[in-house]
Amino acid sequence: MVTATCFSAPAPVSRRVRAYFAPVNRAAQQPVLFDPVEQGAFDLDNPPAPWLSLGFIENFARKALSKSSAIATGVPAAPLQQVRESIGAQVSLQFLAWTKLSMALATASQHMNVIAPGTWAATVQSGSTVTALVLSGGDAGRFAAGQIVAVDLDYSGQTGYVGSPISGAYLRQPLTDVDYLRRVTFNVGLVTQITGSTLHLAQPLAGGAPVSGAKVQAIAGFVDREGGSFCHEWSALFVMEGVQGERIFFHYPRLQPMASAEESALPLAAKGQGRLERMVLNAQFLALPVIDPLDNERIVCYRSFLPADNAQV
Repeated sequence: MVTATCFSAPAPVSRRVRAYFAPVNRAAQQPVLFDPVEQGAFDLDNPPAPWLSLGFIENFARKALSKSSAIATGVPAAPLQQVRESIGAQVSLQFLAWTKLSMALATASQHMNVIAPGTWAATVQSGSTVTALVLSGGDAGRFAAGQIVAVDLDYSGQTGYVGSPISGAYLRQPLTDVDYLRRVTFNVGLVTQITGSTLHLAQPLAGGAPVSGAKVQAIAGFVDREGGSFCHEWSALFVMEGVQGERIFFHYPRLQPMASAEESALPLAAKGQGRLERMVLNAQFLALPVIDPLDNERIVCYRSFLPADNAQV
């Protein structure tokens, strides 16, 4: 009979932390939940939808803000029991890459797309997918490989949370800018090649396949503004993978950026003048509570540990 050899597991050793984010449905107040039993073994390079990979991060730090206090009774007073006085948590980290999503997550204000000058919006046809945009007639010839494009509906005067399906803004009164939704959408992608009437994208659109009536428009870059009243909200998952195969998950169902845009310069060489520096994005988040359907408790974070195979527990 063959038996498995078990071992006494030391403290997990992990080189770096990976970050994954998924949009909260703001209108329905519905975060994205993570089940470590069903999803814990996912390919870290290809997370399950709707999780979006932000790659490796640095200086990941968690700070618990929850407080407890004691109820005293008797003479002289003595602690009778503990009660939870408040709950809360904060997360801070640095993104190593500048992307649409990392820039948005690293600022507590609205993040927008810069529409390229002199561009127009072409209607996306049926048959389009998260990585291929089918256009009509000669519309594809108006775009070029290497362009960044935004895909969303024309703005038609709606208020409240706007942007499909990821909310990019909250409007209290109607606007007149027909391109506004494409200015705030998270459905952006890089065109790698054009075949016939189809634009092929380097990676899947963050918001999924274009909705009926969506249009595609070239953008030149991204911009965020200091101030404003809109706050992004995302579900977050941070993963530490141990060298023996164990995994630690930190799942925050609701995170909102809480710090203004800030960058840090990391020198690539320690000596000499005129040195090269890497500009990284600093991010700080406030965790908001959810109701755990298991027992109706208010929760801000879940920490899960999946041991390595044959490790003693």
